[in-house]
Amino acid sequence: MPFRQEPPAADMTPGRTAVLWCNLGSPDEPTAKAVRPYLAEFLGDPRVVEIPKAAWIPILHGIILRTRPAKSAAKYASIWMPEGSPLKVWTQKQATLLRGWLGERGHRLTVREAMRYGQPSIASRLDELKAEGVTRVLVLQAYPQYSATTTASVIDEVNAWSARVRRVPEFRFVNDYHDDAGYIDALVHSVMRHWQHNGRPDQLVMSFHGIPARNIRLGDPYHAQCVVTARLLAERLQLTPDEYRVTFQSRFGRAKWLEPYTEPTLRELGAKGVKRVDVMCPGFPADCLETLEEIAMEGREAFLQAGGKEFNYIPCLNDSHAWITALAGIAERHLAGWPTDSRARAQ
Repeated sequence: MPFRQEPPAADMTPGRTAVLWCNLGSPDEPTAKAVRPYLAEFLGDPRVVEIPKAAWIPILHGIILRTRPAKSAAKYASIWMPEGSPLKVWTQKQATLLRGWLGERGHRLTVREAMRYGQPSIASRLDELKAEGVTRVLVLQAYPQYSATTTASVIDEVNAWSARVRRVPEFRFVNDYHDDAGYIDALVHSVMRHWQHNGRPDQLVMSFHGIPARNIRLGDPYHAQCVVTARLLAERLQLTPDEYRVTFQSRFGRAKWLEPYTEPTLRELGAKGVKRVDVMCPGFPADCLETLEEIAMEGREAFLQAGGKEFNYIPCLNDSHAWITALAGIAERHLAGWPTDSRARAQ
């Protein structure tokens, strides 16, 4: 495979430094036509579905992509914002605010958001950064807990782009920050602010995205890191073990995923006479389909139908001051040693 032709190196002056803030992605529109290619890319990633391609591709294209896009599009339509997909809107705002926070601390660098699936793609963003003279990139991901299904997939995509480039930038990857003090502080602040206005619940449910249980048996640290995050948060909130639950959502397919599952847990709590639950999603720094539709809508309905009286969804960190401060701190630590006072203006 020929590498891309690049202009001759004019001099050896240090290039620019950038932060690439990566999230999962979203379709461009809440329509079946837009959802189909997004799902094809997402579910076609071998990091996401660890089934031999010869067996999986016929199922994906022959069954799933014929029926699922329309159903998913209706769900996206129920949470779509005037500016677009919530995940994209919040991720872009986070990138903008992160650049500002770092700028206030004396760092003049470029910060861009990118999506693993859909647009703006990681490859297109790296093309832009390289064209602008960036030679050092910190890849920072919106996945506090490491999983091969998410974190490693972003690394794969960066490496795939690098394999086509002659002069590869220097990369650093932030693999996780599940126990970062600033991240935990931001979660605590979010919960306490909600409780100050609404009072405390009978149960706090911490719902994390699920992955196949098989992945954990094969060495994925995701479950262990979710448990640590939940424990640290509960300790800061001074919750006893019987005052909170750790659950897992978004199960896909028939295989066993991490348990307990979120919706059955909410039904169980409602049926047992628990009057009020608050639900939060610590593993999602930005609100998206899985939090706004699956939890705030479907989860609410499940709990109330089972006999519960009051359901509150605590929004994700989004653009909160505490979260952007934490994110800047994480970035700053991993940028240590790199020049971040580029002569060119940050963008």
